[in-house]
Amino acid sequence: MSGAFAGNRTLNILRKAEGEGYGILTQTCYDANCVLGLVRAAERRRSPAIVNLFPVTLAFGKGPFLQFCLNAAHQASVPIAVNLDHATDPEHLELALGLAEQGIAFDSIMVDASHADTDEENIALARPYVERAAKCGVVVEVELGRLEGGEAGLRMISDAKLTNPDKAETFMKGTGALVLAPSIGNLHGAYLKPPNFRQDILKALHAKFKGEIPLCLHGTDQLPDELFIECIKNGVSKINVNSWGRDPYAKALAEGLQTKSFPDAVEDATEVFAGVCERFFKVFGSEGKA
Repeated sequence: MSGAFAGNRTLNILRKAEGEGYGILTQTCYDANCVLGLVRAAERRRSPAIVNLFPVTLAFGKGPFLQFCLNAAHQASVPIAVNLDHATDPEHLELALGLAEQGIAFDSIMVDASHADTDEENIALARPYVERAAKCGVVVEVELGRLEGGEAGLRMISDAKLTNPDKAETFMKGTGALVLAPSIGNLHGAYLKPPNFRQDILKALHAKFKGEIPLCLHGTDQLPDELFIECIKNGVSKINVNSWGRDPYAKALAEGLQTKSFPDAVEDATEVFAGVCERFFKVFGSEGKA
């Protein structure tokens, strides 16, 4: 690992997970309660984890909310990193990197240029942000290929493009990024048909990058546990999760506020969120690994 990233939490968490064959829950958090719920669950189950923020959440809370997330994660008794997911628009990337340059830095960000027409354009768009992030010790994830779908303020993509493993090494060297999100038949949002993941792509990428570039699985709504386990077996170490935790939390909070005091409603909804996280620690095999 290069000196700039020697202490990077995201890389350290993911490389340990890859080496020991388990997955890392990267749970999208929309407010402070979600962050606290994830940290609470991780500490209870002695599991590493990653707090995941969408650009819309960063744009809403800006530096103060990011600093809160970093404090909650980094002061936990288990390893927890903070990641920015799907940063596509220049204003979101500028916000994240500007904060990093002020000392309020994500552990990792996803520079998502998968909307580009070619790999070369993807590289050209991502590379300057990767280089700028590296100066702040921030690891960058990129997407080779393109996932369909959209969620929570992300761009809606309608033309998926599977990752070509033969182009992956050139792509990663071109971007300079250190985490790869492949397109293997996964999509953002609801699956209208049963998911058909190209495990051969994962296997080929893992064989090429093992121990160097962790693989991240996006598009995990409604997936069966067996598919998560198969993807981890074939090399995935970072697993992004969104609606699994969001929807039960929002439902519990909305219903709780009708009959309970505000603090009780918040506490109970946070526990619902934490319970979802705990289940995934068990499924992903990370429980007890911290």
